[in-house]
This record gives sequence, C-alpha cells and structure tokens, in this order.
Amino acid sequence: MLGILNKVFDFNKRALNRYEKMANQIESLAGDMERLSDEELKAKTQEFKERVAKGESTDDLLTEAFAVVREASKRVLGLYPYPVQLMGGIALHEGNISEMKTGEGKTLTSTMPVYLNALSGKGVHVVTVNEYLASRDAVEMGKLYEFLGLTVGLNSNGLSKEEKRAAYACDITYSTNNELGFDYLRDNMVLYKEQMVQRPLHYAVIDEVDSILIDEARTPLIISGSAAKSTMLYVQANGFVRSLKRDEDYTFDEKTKGVQLTEDGMSKAEKAFNIENLFDLTHVSLNHHINMALRAHVVMHNDVDYVVEDGNVVIVDQFTGRLMKGRRYSDGLHQAIEAKEGLEIQNESMTLATITFQNYFRMYEKLSGMTGTAKTEEEEFRNIYNMQVVAIPTNRDVVRDDRADLVYRSMEGKFKAVVDDVTTRYFAGQPVLVGTVAVETSELISRLLKKKGVPHNVLNAKNHEREAEIIENAGHQGSVTIATNMAGRGTDIKLGPGVRELGGLAVIGTERHESRRIDNQLRGRSGRQGDPGVTQFYLSMEDELMRRFGSENMMAMMDRLGMDDSQPIQSKIVTKAVESAQKRVEGNNFDARKQLLQYDDVLRQQREVIYKQRFDVIDSENLRTIVESMVTSTVERVVAMYTPREELPEDWNLEGLIDYLNANLLEEGTFTVNDFKGKESEEISELVLEKTKARYNEKEEAFGEEQMREFEKVILLRAVDTKWMDHIDAMDQLRQGIHLRAYGQTDPLREYQMEGFAMFESMIASIEEDAAKYIMKAEIRNNLQREEVAKGQQAVHPKEGDEAPKKKPVKKQMEIGRNDACVCGSGKKYKNCCGSGK
Repeated sequence: MLGILNKVFDFNKRALNRYEKMANQIESLAGDMERLSDEELKAKTQEFKERVAKGESTDDLLTEAFAVVREASKRVLGLYPYPVQLMGGIALHEGNISEMKTGEGKTLTSTMPVYLNALSGKGVHVVTVNEYLASRDAVEMGKLYEFLGLTVGLNSNGLSKEEKRAAYACDITYSTNNELGFDYLRDNMVLYKEQMVQRPLHYAVIDEVDSILIDEARTPLIISGSAAKSTMLYVQANGFVRSLKRDEDYTFDEKTKGVQLTEDGMSKAEKAFNIENLFDLTHVSLNHHINMALRAHVVMHNDVDYVVEDGNVVIVDQFTGRLMKGRRYSDGLHQAIEAKEGLEIQNESMTLATITFQNYFRMYEKLSGMTGTAKTEEEEFRNIYNMQVVAIPTNRDVVRDDRADLVYRSMEGKFKAVVDDVTTRYFAGQPVLVGTVAVETSELISRLLKKKGVPHNVLNAKNHEREAEIIENAGHQGSVTIATNMAGRGTDIKLGPGVRELGGLAVIGTERHESRRIDNQLRGRSGRQGDPGVTQFYLSMEDELMRRFGSENMMAMMDRLGMDDSQPIQSKIVTKAVESAQKRVEGNNFDARKQLLQYDDVLRQQREVIYKQRFDVIDSENLRTIVESMVTSTVERVVAMYTPREELPEDWNLEGLIDYLNANLLEEGTFTVNDFKGKESEEISELVLEKTKARYNEKEEAFGEEQMREFEKVILLRAVDTKWMDHIDAMDQLRQGIHLRAYGQTDPLREYQMEGFAMFESMIASIEEDAAKYIMKAEIRNNLQREEVAKGQQAVHPKEGDEAPKKKPVKKQMEIGRNDACVCGSGKKYKNCCGSGK
C-alpha cells in the first residue's frame, strides 16, 4: 500500500516516467533526421517558426524540435545527447529545474529547450554565474544555433546601449544574472523609449540555478547616485527663508500645515537668487529647496516634531512621543531642518533603483534552471519560484566512494591529517582536489604542502579564465589543486591518462559548509560519467559548524576516552549529526530569504506601478489627458482640504485656498473669496477646473501643440523620477527601523505594508501636485530637454559580512539631446537629422 502511495505522490517518479516516454518518441525520429541533408535540417527552423505563427504551441513541436537539435548537435559539435539529456531538456522546457550530476552535460541539455522556445521570436535568455562561462557557451553552443538559422547574442558588461540592444534582439542571448538585472533597472530610468535595451522577459534558462536564486537571492542590485542636491543650496534657501515675514511673504494654514509663498515672497526669491522666474524649469530644484526650508521653519518645531541629539536631527513619533532613531524625513526636508539647526547637512548617496534577483527572475513568463544540487532546496524553489526540482538519473551509475567523515579533536590535528593524506596520494600519482570554505584555509594548507615539497595550484575564484584552465588540468596524474568550495562550478574535471587505474580523482573537504548543496557540489567534482573516485571530509571539533551545534559534549567524551589529535572518530552517527545541523541552518536561511521577499514584495508592487506609469509617459504621443487627470486630482484634493465636509461653510478657509491657487496653479487675482462664498465644495472644484483648463488651452495655443506635448513629458518624467527616488530612500529607512515595532506587540511586516502603502499614496499625490504646479506655472523654453534627475552607478549590494565590492569604472557615453545641433555639422537639430530614425 505504501509503495502505491509513494508512486502516486512522488512527483519525481511520475515526471521521469512521462519524460522517458517523450524521450523514446524523440529517439524514434533519429533515423528520419539522420537522412536529412544539412540544408533540409536547417529548413526545419523556418518550418517550425511558420507553424508557431499559425497557432501551434511549442509543446506541440517539442518531439520534432528536440530531434532536429539532437541531429544538428552531432553534425556541428560532434556530441549526441543521451536519453537522460533529452529528459533534462523536457524538464527545462516545462519551467522546472533539472538536477543533473556533474559531467552529465547540462550545457548540451539546455540547447534543446532553448532552441524550441526561441522559435516564438520573443527571445530566450541563457543565464550564467560569470562572464567567462557566458562567452564560452555563447561561442561553443552558438555554432549549433547559427547552423540552425537562429541568432545568438552575448550581453556583457561594458557594451554600449546599441550593442546591448542588438544582443537582446537576438533569438538567444547569453548573459550574467547581474547584467540582466542592471539592464532592467537602467531601462526604467531612460528618457526616451528608443534608449531601452531589453525586450519583455519571455523565457530564461539559469545555469547553476541554486547559486543565483538561492545563494544570491538576498543580494539586491542597486543603482545609486548623488542626486543633484547640493548641500549649499539648503544653506542658501535656509538663509533666504529666515528673512521672510508671515502673511506678507508667505501664508501658513495651521489646520492643513500648508505653507505657500505669496506673490511678494516669489518676487523676493527671484531678487535674492537673481533669477527672472522662480517657476522656470531650470529652477525646479531651487523652488523645491525654498519650499522645504519654509516647511522646516514654519511647520517643523524643535522638541515637538524632532529633537537635536549628538549633532543629528532625530524624528519624534507623533503618536508615542518616542524617538525614531535611524529614520529620516524624505524629500529633502531632513536636510532643510539640518540647515535650520546649523548642523552638518548629510548628503547621502541616493538609491535610484533597486531590485533583488528573486523579484527580477519572477517577472519572466517562464523560468527554468539546471544544477547538480537543488533537491535540498526543493521547497524554496516550489514556494517562491513555482518550479519543481526533477532529479534526472545519470547516464552511467555513480561508482564514487563517498567515505564517512573523519572527526579530529582540534584543527591542528585535522590539517596535519589532510596534508598527510594529500602527500600520500600525490606520491602515488593520484590527482587530488582539496576544497576549503575560506581563502585563509587554502593559504594555510598551501604553506603546509610547500613544507612537504608537494607542488600544487591554489585557486581562489578571482580569475575565471585561469580557474577553467586549472580545473581542466586538475584530473591529470600528480596534480594537486587547492580550491574554495565554490571553485569549478560550471567546469568539468576530466581524468587524464592512467588516472582511472589509480582510483580516479580524490576530493578532500577540509570542513563542512553550512549548506549541504556546497558539499555535494564539491563531491560531484569526482566520479563523473561513471568514473571512479573517492571523497573524504575532514572535520574538527573546533570547526564553526561543529561549535555552533554543541561539540563540547563530544570533546568531553574524546577526552574521557583518552583520544589525542592523531585519532579521528569515523562514524555515521557523527556524519548524520552534522547533516542535521546543516538542515537547521538551511531552514533558518530559507526563513530569512522568505521574510526578505515578503518585505521586498511591498516595494515590488509599487515598482511595477511606477515603471508602468513611467513607460506610458515615454511611450505616449499625447499626455494631455493624463496631465489633466493629475490637475483634477490635485484640485479636488486641495479644495477638500480647505473646505472639509465636517465643517460649516462659514468656517472654511477660503483665503488659504486662494493663496494656494495663486501660488501653484493660477494667475494672481483669478479668484476672490466672494467667488467661492455660498458654493458647495464640488462647485468650487468645478469653477477652479474650468479656469485651469482655459489656462492650459492658452498655453497650448501660445507654444504650439508639439512643444506642449514634449513639455508635458519633461515635467512628468522629472516629477516621477524625483519622487520615486525619494520614496525608495524613505522605504529603506522605514525598513531598517521597522523590526523595533515588534517590542510594541505589533507585527513589523504588517506595519511595513500599511505604512509603505500610505507613503506610496502620499508619493502619488505629490507627483500629481508637482506635475500640476509646473504644467500650470512654468514657462516653456525653446530648447526644452528631458534631463536625468541623477547620475547612477551600479553596485551589487554586499551581503552581511562581505567586503563592499570595488567600484568599476563607469563608461561615459555622449548623450545628445533631440533638440541639440546635430553632431554631423549639418546645422539641423539632431532629431531632424541623424536622430530622425531613433
């Protein structure tokens, strides 16, 4: 009975049975494919594309397409995929993870689903962990795809936008995970649609999927930059605001906390800063700084809204009265308060855009991956990425001898035993790979081996090209290689002549990693394709993993038995105890990643809304309806604020409303208090909207439709980008301090979701208000240009404990404005000359 249940519920068995039947069908077409000439085989691609265009699905074509790739692979690469590789390819096509042992030919396996999914013309991304592997596979497997009539692109760091666009336009694009993520973020910061490089994300095959989606899942990709906020401007705006008088230069409404410059105040600002029009687009930043300085002086009070402590402005929580250390006001208000209090103004580097690999890869229509070690993280792949892990059987049985761990009392004893073992095997001619967790350990063993006169290579994963070369020679007689545990991912160790007779490759682990996958990855370097091999892990009671899970009792027992450093314990019980410790650590890590994702999902939803809106702005020909809806929302919100439903009309603050309209939307004198008296709130909104529409029409007539449309884009892009960057910053500050809410018996995640949503709503209102204000008030210049709000520099955010990555040089490219004189010297504008096709 239990056996039947196992069969019914074991996904792996059922999947393999199904894949085996499909592999047999592919196999049955081998003879037909063999009889085709090269030209006939190549013609199959065009035939498949036409069938897809007529409505056939890729599932319908799978058997034939796999058979075509298989035959082409034999002719072009001299490799003929085994039935187990066909099964692995089917798993990848279905959006699952193929767990295939080292040396089983994962790269060749992926060619079949990649080809099949590329037939739709939507693009397939093959993702690798480093640029060396991406370029290697693009060249080697590219021969096969190009033979079949598909285009292959390599997207690497340092390419120009044109080169990247060309790489993404290919049927198949090879890239690293970092480069894909950064390109996505950069695409959502462009000013013109033509500057985008990626197409919609269709299908990805991720090599070493556990490394990218599990180990690096908590690593956010960040484009940060110095937003164009000179601290000097805060000081100047602060000095100017100190000279202003209430009711004469600005108005303040106690109830709404609204503070606005009057016409006199605006004139004073123009005189003080020696400018003609405060609302000119070139003075957006100055206008913003003055507004923030006004708020800092008039609305924000020391010892009420904030306190000054150790030279820092610390926010006071309005509800609890507690200090909210680590939190900062957004939108430049914090810096304005620092200027007001005479403190050092902190000019933080702002996060312009950020995304985690978890959220980037979940945007693909279909996602698949391959690795030698995924089964231990099966639950995480299923829950977070909706991918099943299918363990594909090996082509030949594994005959490797995996020995039980040897446990020594101290590290000194352990390393002495490791060096003795390596030396013995070296003099016997057997190749050895020594795996270490840390760089320091590899250097220590290297020193000990030098004393013994054993020549060896030390491999730290700094040079990927050198890594491949060392790994390729690591299976030859007398070769000794010391490597970090991650070394050699993606490259095979092939045995040299005469090594099989010596017992194959010996893999020696110097300690257990906290993840079983990494240990299995190291073990898998030996015993590929039915080769002999041996693996042995050496542990000590002083190892971090052993200490973490109570090795004191075991040490006491060893002492009682009188065991010294030369006598190890070799017991399956110890090995099982270590594995259960690893399982606990893996569980903790999964929980941490899951929680991070729940927090990150809040920002993901907001990011999708903003990026869609932003794309609509650069993609639309006419934004007038969008802008009018923003003006409408702003007017309705402002009118509701000054004429609240719960108050009697005679208590409404109509003077405050007129001050706001004069300062932000209409010419002074458009309305008087009498115009609004005796009217309902909705009627007032209608009156104001009528006037704003008329003003809008006047502007359009004065400047022409084409210029007005571009003006709308300039205004909206600036508003969205500025506010979104401030919002990311504010969300980051909120995230850092939110865990403290747990002390108040509230769920930090729920609080983060609620506050994050409120902040997002407030940001949307702020975007609408900014856009409305500048559309209605700003003068349009002839040399109108979209401008980046800030210059960005990419960074992979280091994990806790990691060193910050070294900054790479940023390639500067000449950006030409559409209305600039053309660089070819024709005298025409760029958009009417060389830029006309863009």
